[in-house]
Amino acid sequence: MLEIEGLNCYYGKIEAVRNLSLKVEKGQLVTLIGANGAGKSTTLKSISGILPASSGRILFEGEDITKASARTILDLGIAHCPEGRRVFPYMSVQENLDMGCFRRSDPKQIESDLEGIFDRFPILKERRLQMAGTLSGGEQQMLAIGRALMSRPKFVLFDEPSLGLAPNLVKTTFDIISEIRDQDVTVLLVEQNAYAALALCDHAYLLESGEVTLQGTGEELKGNDYVREAYLGG
Repeated sequence: MLEIEGLNCYYGKIEAVRNLSLKVEKGQLVTLIGANGAGKSTTLKSISGILPASSGRILFEGEDITKASARTILDLGIAHCPEGRRVFPYMSVQENLDMGCFRRSDPKQIESDLEGIFDRFPILKERRLQMAGTLSGGEQQMLAIGRALMSRPKFVLFDEPSLGLAPNLVKTTFDIISEIRDQDVTVLLVEQNAYAALALCDHAYLLESGEVTLQGTGEELKGNDYVREAYLGG
């Protein structure tokens, strides 16, 4: 469904991603693990059109989207749930969710999808008129996920969804992501909690200094001595 071939990305003169190649098949949940600065978030930004690639190709359902705008990529069915949630703090919960579907023109389906979000996250319905910036971290994460789903995506990019959450909310967040995958939405997940990500995924890539250094199933990477020592606490 998604294929990256020889991707290179720069921030100014700094090479953040180097000759990166990976595949995500339809219906899979694939994770990228690695230390801070390894190029994980940069990879997601390149896929969603936020950061242009300097070279290489990104294919989605066989179409080359390497130079496509973020708007076009969203229209193709790729949603990005960014690191740090990035809700619009001075807009209400309802307005944030409306922003998730601003490119759609199917009001009946939008209303149905909105009710689905409220069924999944009842607290958002309760607080639909509240300013998003006044929500707790966990509630903002629910809102960020809901906003992404309001675009009715085929493919969702999750960037550090458990970052800054209380321990009791981390499992809830991963359960939600698993449910999304089970509803025929393909997922590419970046996550510092490597153990949880590997337990959840179908396939995993280890990124180090902008390059893929290891790949395999989640179980294979969990069983790898180097991964266990460097990323899973031994």
